[in-house]
Amino acid sequence: MSDSVNVAIAPDVIKKIGEKARTLSIHSMRMTTAAGSGHPTSCLSCAELMAGTFFYSMKMDPKHPDAPTNDRFVMSKGHAAPILYAALAEAGVFPVGRLMTLRQFGSELEGHPTPRIPGVDAATGSLGQGLSVGLGLALAARLEKRPIRVYVLMGDGEMAEGNVWEAAALAAHDNVSNLIAIADINSLGQSQRTMYSHDAEIYQRKFESQGWETEVIDGHDVAQVLAALDRAREAKAPYAIIARTIKGHGVSFAADKEGWHGKAFSEEDLKRALAEMGDVPPPPAIDEKSYAREVPGPKTDFPAPAPPAYKPGQMAATRVAFGDGLAKLGTVHPMVVALDGDVQNSTYTDVFHKAFPDRFFQGFIAEQNMVAAAVGFSARGWTPFAATFACFLGRAFDQTRMAAISRSHIKLAGSHCGVSIGEDGPSQMALEDLAAMRAVPGATVLYPSDAVSAERMVELAARQPGICYIRTTRPKTAVLYSNDEKFPVPGFKVPRRSEQDRAAVVAAGITLHEALKAAEALKKEGIDVRVIDLYCVKPIDGAALGAEIRAAGGRLVTVEDHYPEGGLGEATLTALATSGVALAGARHLAVTRLPHSGKENELVEAFGISASHIAEAIRGLL
Repeated sequence: MSDSVNVAIAPDVIKKIGEKARTLSIHSMRMTTAAGSGHPTSCLSCAELMAGTFFYSMKMDPKHPDAPTNDRFVMSKGHAAPILYAALAEAGVFPVGRLMTLRQFGSELEGHPTPRIPGVDAATGSLGQGLSVGLGLALAARLEKRPIRVYVLMGDGEMAEGNVWEAAALAAHDNVSNLIAIADINSLGQSQRTMYSHDAEIYQRKFESQGWETEVIDGHDVAQVLAALDRAREAKAPYAIIARTIKGHGVSFAADKEGWHGKAFSEEDLKRALAEMGDVPPPPAIDEKSYAREVPGPKTDFPAPAPPAYKPGQMAATRVAFGDGLAKLGTVHPMVVALDGDVQNSTYTDVFHKAFPDRFFQGFIAEQNMVAAAVGFSARGWTPFAATFACFLGRAFDQTRMAAISRSHIKLAGSHCGVSIGEDGPSQMALEDLAAMRAVPGATVLYPSDAVSAERMVELAARQPGICYIRTTRPKTAVLYSNDEKFPVPGFKVPRRSEQDRAAVVAAGITLHEALKAAEALKKEGIDVRVIDLYCVKPIDGAALGAEIRAAGGRLVTVEDHYPEGGLGEATLTALATSGVALAGARHLAVTRLPHSGKENELVEAFGISASHIAEAIRGLL
């Protein structure tokens, strides 16, 4: 625990910051009333904290608010966006008049922050993720050897989220001393008092138990706020400022009152509130000009890594090839980092770890923190690959969803997909991951079927904007493609075709190899079948895929090691329908019931996705 006695701060500085806090409060109330919605009382509780951080402690060039040399700020309690926007405007990032467009359609000042706003690194509003984003920013800055600090303002309500404590634990473990958490303990949640109300010492003990330096302050005492920020800058460990505050502070009819969360003041209430604020300047004229920024794309000016080096027919697992490809990518792309959830010897990120130990980050078994921290790395221009078992990425789906809103360029790799993993059983089998990742806006979903395609897709993911998901397989499969094969997005391969094809099978991963077995068996019966490797499950060129299927008689079987909802089959049929492709007949093979432990081959057979089931489905179409 740090000494909470105030260091000497000049009275004029305290007065200046106090006045700035009052100004931020006024802006927050006015803009939410003009919008007719928002969270003014959540802004009022943190006005002094915001003023002290932005106008006393942080180092920021308002003309270049996204410069890598600036300190960074994350508004984890994203519903307090108005006061963040007010602070950015008062700092000179954009004109104060722009504040009055809050929540308007077409305004970059949305209800919760996004990186379309200069000076904002990540979207927040889904509570509990900001400290993880800040951790990623801080780790990236340390890797860059830049002497910057990252400030994260959190609400006490969101500190019930486990994601917060995942981030706190790793920050202390890695001694991320350039990370400063500011906890706004205003005691009021949305529907009732928060779990610990104003007992700030509980939060203090929780942070201290993780290894943080901490102190408890009165969050409305400007002198205490500034002194705490001074001590935080000098800390040799991550630092938590636990600030007791009042929700609705400064407005008598709303202060510490329930029922005001997410409720803008009426015009009459606003007049009453402003009257209690003292002298109030006239409202600014509305600035209609947009100050939205374009979020930079991924860095793609790196040379091609060394090509794959496999022999046709060689047996190799795509998860192993992913690890090899990632290490090769790291050789030519110095801005690649890898994060892993304590399964690096299964995802094979350990190959990258051995080659580039400074660029590998062990996230331990805390997938939510791992994915949100990757967003922080991406915001600083790094290309992060975060890997774990595909099923465990389900825990971090909200963080993935928020990464998309952040316009983030994170790359996710999920191994051990489907029933083909074998004896470990259904708790380890990802059978929902394609559906989840396909639902993420702008995401690219890749599903390699052999080692060559797996290596190539690592490079492809690094060059692709937005979120990319690579689904890798546990068992070894035969190498199908030459080492110089390319895999564009969107795209598919046709490893087997003839002029006499009477049906087509669309598959990927383990089921592609089952489809090839089925085609070989049917050939002996005089039935030729086209086999299509849909390695890019999203996006799909429906017209090109439809042309390939029509050339095979218009009969289609899709087969996947995934549940039927939202997976490869639905993706294929949706793309064909959208492109106006009519089929002569179709069958969709997938895992349709809850699986259990067993040998790989017997599970693929038992759950209806083996070569024998594919052959039977094709016969049924003829």
